[in-house]
Amino acid sequence: MHSTRYLHILLAAVLLAAPIAHAGESGTAVKADELKAEPFRDAKTVGKLTAGDKVEILKKDGGWFQVKSARGNGWVRMLSIRRGVARKTSTSSEISGLAGLASGRAGTGRVVATTGIRGLNEEELKAAKYNEAELKLAESSLTSRAEAKKFASKGKLTARKLDYLPDPAEGEQP
Repeated sequence: MHSTRYLHILLAAVLLAAPIAHAGESGTAVKADELKAEPFRDAKTVGKLTAGDKVEILKKDGGWFQVKSARGNGWVRMLSIRRGVARKTSTSSEISGLAGLASGRAGTGRVVATTGIRGLNEEELKAAKYNEAELKLAESSLTSRAEAKKFASKGKLTARKLDYLPDPAEGEQP
């Protein structure tokens, strides 16, 4: 099983805040990242982006953008690209950390947009295999409740209790 893929999907679903991209939309690399031949972490690297590189977003697939840039064409993680024109006053402190990168905030407004990430399809689930190394890698990202609360406090995040969704009526399709 590709445990890190599950972790990435969960992390992206919770933290991602980039609206769906449209073909031909411009963007800027907010951090250095590899361009991949396919939208997979273990795909062949075909180039590299550096922070500030301009890109044209061609397509979106899950948590990946297919981009065209002066450094080459390929797939890059959505978290590495800021859609639209980069702000001239951006500093590394404005986008430092995962929370800043994935907050979805633009400018000083309080509008946050979110996007969903598709899950695994039936074929991918059937083909999944246990991988102890990947599981250990995913578990290495675990943190304690105290560390999570400290991080949230630092980012001025507050907890909100959400009700569970009701169980679907028997025989009803979700």
